[in-house]
Amino acid sequence: MIDKKVVTLDLIVERGKGRLWGRVLLKGHLLVESATSLVTLQKKMKSLLSNEITGISNKNIEFNIKFDLTAFFEKSDFLNMSGIAKHAKINPTLLRQYVSGNKFPSEERVKEIENVIRKIGKELLQTKLATRHN
Repeated sequence: MIDKKVVTLDLIVERGKGRLWGRVLLKGHLLVESATSLVTLQKKMKSLLSNEITGISNKNIEFNIKFDLTAFFEKSDFLNMSGIAKHAKINPTLLRQYVSGNKFPSEERVKEIENVIRKIGKELLQTKLATRHN
């Protein structure tokens, strides 16, 4: 490979038929790949982009990931009480009881829920959405 510098490309992620589809525009060429997870999609796209023609090494590719709204909400299943319960490994009914005040969580349980919410917040801060034109 020729180029040693890091190349950052926009990876637009869309959802379709149970898969994530990614597209990258490189030097006027549209490259498209699909996978069942974001991590796998990134690996496959790096492999597609990394070759002697582009001169880009796999390890020198970084993505600026942008989600279309459908993919974002599918990926972000934690944006509701059931999703938070799932990520905190709590029964959703029990979390609803905590929220309604019918039951009260232990201090340890509160910390678990708080950690999940903080993790979600960090992920949301890094989220970028794609417009129809990018």
